[in-house]
Amino acid sequence: MPDRSLQSRLRLTIDLDQPGLLTGDLMLRWSDNANPLGYHPIPVISIKGAAGPTVLVIGGTHGDEFEGPSAIMRLARRLSPDVVSGQLILMPALNAPAVAASSRVSPLDDGNLNRTFPGDADGGPTAMLAHFVETVLLPRCDAVIDLHSGGKASFFQPCVLATRTADRGLYDRNLELARAFGLPLVWVLGANNDNRSVNSAAERAGVAMIAAELGGGGGSDPDIAEQAERGLLQCLGHLGVLDAPAAPHGEQRRIEIASPLHSLYAPADGLFDRLVRAGQDVEEGQTAGWLHHLSEPDRPSRRLTFPHNGFVLAHTCRGMVRRGEMLALVVRDVAGGS
Repeated sequence: MPDRSLQSRLRLTIDLDQPGLLTGDLMLRWSDNANPLGYHPIPVISIKGAAGPTVLVIGGTHGDEFEGPSAIMRLARRLSPDVVSGQLILMPALNAPAVAASSRVSPLDDGNLNRTFPGDADGGPTAMLAHFVETVLLPRCDAVIDLHSGGKASFFQPCVLATRTADRGLYDRNLELARAFGLPLVWVLGANNDNRSVNSAAERAGVAMIAAELGGGGGSDPDIAEQAERGLLQCLGHLGVLDAPAAPHGEQRRIEIASPLHSLYAPADGLFDRLVRAGQDVEEGQTAGWLHHLSEPDRPSRRLTFPHNGFVLAHTCRGMVRRGEMLALVVRDVAGGS
């Protein structure tokens, strides 16, 4: 097991304890052919004003998800220390090498940052980044917001994610933050979600946190980026960092992954001719699409049906798919709204 008590090898070029607007780098030192003696820069923006909470806002955890980074940069452009009570630590491209490559995983080591926590001070570049966030940044924060999308591979119905923690008080704070973000759909993370994510790191640190899934497809949708920016402002108003309007008190639907077997996966290689989209309620046996065998035109196409009743939270954006690839992520309503 990695020793999380080890000091991070990464260093900041700015002092997060200093007031004002500061921009700089987290220095990710990783000697390779492209950069043998320097560092890979991870951009950091600190906006520190009067006394108040510290909030970490992350984008680019996966490098092909751009609505979040767009919203964070919009936020940085519009804020100054004189309107901030507390501190905002903005990291619009946490996995900067992956963002530069428009890649879900890091080109430095093929690591998936959101499957690497708690990380390792002596590990590869992705593990070192995770370790820095968990051991250096999270302990100084009162709340964390991590913005995602479906990336190039998939599209998510815009939703906010709240972890169902063992500590009921922390879970309630997560739900309050999710409500403040203002999207009508809340994905509750429970036993069927990965514990190597930023969300799980925040739970270990006892810090309130939400993530968001904001569309996808490999670009930045203007309407969804605007939703994300508005959600950030509403959360910062809720936390007392900004004098910002509260979210409208509309109904929020809570969903969760009841079983990974409820989702639809490709049974073979082929062209997925999709008939449904994210945001739809579906029934067991309903046609999800057809799998066409382009290289074998005499082979009958296969009708694909949903294995369970539920709600399509995300669908693949790919046409040609491989056996085992997720075609539709199917979730259900949280029982009793808990």
